[in-house]
Amino acid sequence: MGIEIRVSSKGQIVIPKEVRDALGLEAGGKLTLERAGRRIILEVPQPDRPRISYEEFRRRVPKYQGPPVPVEEMTSRVGDLFRDWTD
Repeated sequence: MGIEIRVSSKGQIVIPKEVRDALGLEAGGKLTLERAGRRIILEVPQPDRPRISYEEFRRRVPKYQGPPVPVEEMTSRVGDLFRDWTD
C-alpha cells in the first residue's frame, strides 16, 4: 500500500480517512500493535462473537442424515480440505 505518514512530537500518527473507512475504524476504536523487526503491524481486533451453550449449538446444527462414515475417512477428508485451504 505504501502511504507515507508523519509521527507527531507526541508519538501520534494519523491514519488516512480512506484506510479508516475501509477498516471500519471510528474515533475511540482500538487497534492492536505488534513490532516485527523494523515493521509495525496494526490490526483491527475481531469483534467478540456471542457465546452459546452446547445445547444451543446442537439445536442450530442439523443432524447428519447420511450413512455412517469411518473416522479414518473423516480425518483424511479434513486433511485434504485443510491442504486446499492453505495452498
